[in-house]
Amino acid sequence: MTKEELMRKAIELSIESVRNGGGPFGAIIARKGEIIAEGSNGVTIYNDPTAHAEVTAIRKACEKLGTFDLTGCEIYTSCEPCPMCLGAIYWAHLDKIYYANDRKDAADIGFDDDFIYQEIEVKPQYRKKPSEILMREEGLEAFRIWNKKTDKIEY
Repeated sequence: MTKEELMRKAIELSIESVRNGGGPFGAIIARKGEIIAEGSNGVTIYNDPTAHAEVTAIRKACEKLGTFDLTGCEIYTSCEPCPMCLGAIYWAHLDKIYYANDRKDAADIGFDDDFIYQEIEVKPQYRKKPSEILMREEGLEAFRIWNKKTDKIEY
């Protein structure tokens, strides 16, 4: 399939999602023009704030390919990824992101992620959501074990 055909499919998924009670977002993961997985927004359907189209498509692609590394794949998404999805895309090692609508288009209909982008730049103690370090020394034990492990699978 061409890039345009793959994007058209992601857009169709976003439209279907709205018709089925989800948010207006759809995503396709493809490798060499072949669809590996697709996802649509299921936040309100599943009562899961992480059920964004991109995350859903990544989960399905990883399951199908039996790997957490999607190098060699691209994502086609109906809208510029939010910070959570962008992070997931980077962690999944997708090669490229194509999107139809941008974050301003999303903000125009009430999906304004700009505040999260701004919060990322703020030191944790000054963010709008309070956070504090608690039991750091005990928490470091898992890191020490991981660091010494010789058979770990790095990611």
